Amino acid sequence: MLDMNKTVPSVDAWLQEAKQDPDSPKAGMYLVHNGIVRQTAKARVRKGDETAADVTGMEFSYDEEKVKAAIADAKKMEGIFHVRVWLNSGRLEIGDDIMFVLIGGDIRPHVIDALQTLVGTIKNECVVETEITA
Repeated sequence: MLDMNKTVPSVDAWLQEAKQDPDSPKAGMYLVHNGIVRQTAKARVRKGDETAADVTGMEFSYDEEKVKAAIADAKKMEGIFHVRVWLNSGRLEIGDDIMFVLIGGDIRPHVIDALQTLVGTIKNECVVETEITA
């Protein structure tokens, strides 16, 4: 499920809702990803470019249909029973939440794989992140 509410979600509320789902007795774990805007530029963190300027904010947007397709694919993964995603949009500042992803499933390897795959797909195929520097 893609949460279209612009208010930052409560992970506690998400977990309580997930545990009320008819498939919840099959779940052995839930994992949450909370991506936030960091000061260190992606080029420095991922590519080791020490000359990359610090980030002061970010412009963030996403393709709703691509995100929904990525969620649907995650739900088809082995052992996965619950998927929920919230994405921010617009101008974000350091420390602002970019996304929340909740995955519930039967065993740790399935849930970890699903979280890794879904977050990777969202980051690489569904969103546009433009770092803003001073």
